[in-house]
Amino acid sequence: MPKLTVFNQQGAEVGNVELADTVFGIEPNDHVLYQTVVMQQASRRQGTHAVKNRSAVRGGGRKPWRQKGTGRARQGSIRAPQWVGGGTVFGPTPRSYSYKLPKKARRLAIKSALSSKVIDNDLIVLDNLAFDAPKTKDFIAVLKSLSVPRKALVVTNDYDETTLLSSRNIPGVTVLTVPQVNVLDVLSHDKLIVTKEAAAKLEEVLG
Repeated sequence: MPKLTVFNQQGAEVGNVELADTVFGIEPNDHVLYQTVVMQQASRRQGTHAVKNRSAVRGGGRKPWRQKGTGRARQGSIRAPQWVGGGTVFGPTPRSYSYKLPKKARRLAIKSALSSKVIDNDLIVLDNLAFDAPKTKDFIAVLKSLSVPRKALVVTNDYDETTLLSSRNIPGVTVLTVPQVNVLDVLSHDKLIVTKEAAAKLEEVLG
């Protein structure tokens, strides 16, 4: 059972917490992590690419020359694919790239991501995270007191607009609630900062 130090916003140690092995102490499954990251990246693609086929290209309503007797190859339209300025054949059309992995695989992936942060000593537990007013400098002060680089993912138990506004202008910092935690964000940030309540909620949801 992983045992981590709990810090306050000033960077002082205020206690310890034991995290559940079933969520924060498993052996990370690299293949499932890879599959989940690819799934998330695919789902974020817009898929708005499109080309004009021969029915969408302007012009070509009249047959360019008669069928027989000219000595040239028969043609039905100057907007056929073989003509310059003609339609495109088998080009990309709008589509959705999203797909879903099985639920058990997705749960295993998020637990593997959280456990990998514990193994790499990149998980920090805070006793609480709250601000009196939305101030970016106050949020930066918290990061400095915890010796955290700017690229950090902060997970809170409940939505707090003051915390969100305080972090919004800091490049590389993302604030999420427990239901929003995902594999791609966990792995793409250098440090994971979790409040004590959020850690307990993650254990409840994923355990």
